[in-house]
Amino acid sequence: MCLAIPMQIIEIRQFMARCAARGVERDVSLMMIADETLHPGDFIAVHSGYAIHTMSADEAESAWQIYDEMLLLEDAQNTR
Repeated sequence: MCLAIPMQIIEIRQFMARCAARGVERDVSLMMIADETLHPGDFIAVHSGYAIHTMSADEAESAWQIYDEMLLLEDAQNTR
């Protein structure tokens, strides 16, 4: 199973973007969504260093809520 991480674009330099999520910054390739118009502040789904699609702020927040729930369940299971 693969997961895409929601990240917010900080800066765009040609086909690369500096993105942030939860205090972590990464450089992300925009080549797979090069036909889309992107701006700093936009949210993207990132998988293996590549932006795979754009998303709204609400979609990004929803994804993070689900990931947080998954981590809580994993922690609870590991403490049994």
